[in-house]
Amino acid sequence: MSDDEFDAFLTETELSGADDGPLAGRTVAVKDNISTAGVTTTCGSAMLADYEPPFDATVVERLREAGATVVGKTNMDEFGMGGTTETSAFGPTKNPVDPDHVPGGSSGGSAAAVAAGAADLALGSDTGGSVRNPAAFCGVVGIKPTYGLVSRYGLIAYANSLEQIGPIADTVEDAAALLDVIAGPDERDATTRYDAADGGPEEHPAETTSYADAADGDAAGFTVGVPTELVEGATEPVRETFHAGLDALRDRGVETREVSLPSVEHAVQAYYVIAMSEASSNLARFDGVRYGESGDGGDWNESFATARETGFGPEVKRRILLGTFALSAGYHDEYYEKAQDARAWVKQDFDEAFAETDVLATPTMPVVPPERGESLDDPLQLYLMDANTVPVNLANLPAISVPAGTADGLPVGCQFVGPSFGEAAVIRAASALEAAVE
Repeated sequence: MSDDEFDAFLTETELSGADDGPLAGRTVAVKDNISTAGVTTTCGSAMLADYEPPFDATVVERLREAGATVVGKTNMDEFGMGGTTETSAFGPTKNPVDPDHVPGGSSGGSAAAVAAGAADLALGSDTGGSVRNPAAFCGVVGIKPTYGLVSRYGLIAYANSLEQIGPIADTVEDAAALLDVIAGPDERDATTRYDAADGGPEEHPAETTSYADAADGDAAGFTVGVPTELVEGATEPVRETFHAGLDALRDRGVETREVSLPSVEHAVQAYYVIAMSEASSNLARFDGVRYGESGDGGDWNESFATARETGFGPEVKRRILLGTFALSAGYHDEYYEKAQDARAWVKQDFDEAFAETDVLATPTMPVVPPERGESLDDPLQLYLMDANTVPVNLANLPAISVPAGTADGLPVGCQFVGPSFGEAAVIRAASALEAAVE
């Protein structure tokens, strides 16, 4: 464990990059569910306390080829399951803005490392908001890319169909520059294929776009849709800060209009059924034989149960149990299939909204960072905190969280959501807000 002031790191290291490149001289912190060859990668879990991957994730290879130095693996909610970085088996991370409050999660260590100045840049993973949530709570920038833009090879899976690796940085331009480095096709990850036969361009979008160039601070002429359902649920101080940000954008030539996404009323429920179901399947491999500490004798079932009882924390056990239930005979159609139907409805609503807007804007989180310990006793309330972020993952869209100001002395983030592979649009809108509120 690291002795850094905010407990952002689980392992400190120094993996040097190439002598030159777009990130030469920059330091990067990497979330501890992203594989680093020979460096402990725990996923915040006792189950993997001693696990050292034999290979680097594609994004880590690309970081080092670009000249970056990886300075450590960051703390996280166990297996990405949580929104406060308090479910880590190795203890919570503190928010550098106010150490009595949570830094968000599950990529809280990555966001805290950037906010504290312990790393220039960071990588997190976002399954239902796990890059944008801590970015908002720590007052930094976080990008959740379109599913398929960034390789997932080497990411230890929680929910395959939802999660993406994304950058965290102090500024929109720095986050976009990091996205330029990690984005692109990967022959080892089939999800990064972009098939021209489906009507898309001949090349992967990352090969024809400079995301850093889009961070020019100029979104004049943009039409920004504001989904009423995702604003009304926020607390009054958060709404006031968000609307002040929209006023600043209008002063810079941006048009705003209200839009409706009726399906988001069911998004949180659908997301958790799908995510927990996929987690139940993915985490079956952690059985004390292939990974984790072996159970203490007995037959295989007893050993398996013992290994998982001691290796997993309460939140992981809760999600595995609920996911297994949702997939079980007699309940699969009632829960999992209905959740997939709701997912399609969410995507349809977004597509209709983008027919009349360039991007959508919402508060990233409906609340300011809670005090540490405040949320753990109420899992349902913790899940509902994801109301504004999970619809984006269900629809496989890009989104960014950028600081919009403060409420009650704590950071408030504004989320911009774009159409599929519309990273340049959300980056341009975010950089305009960044310039307007500075």
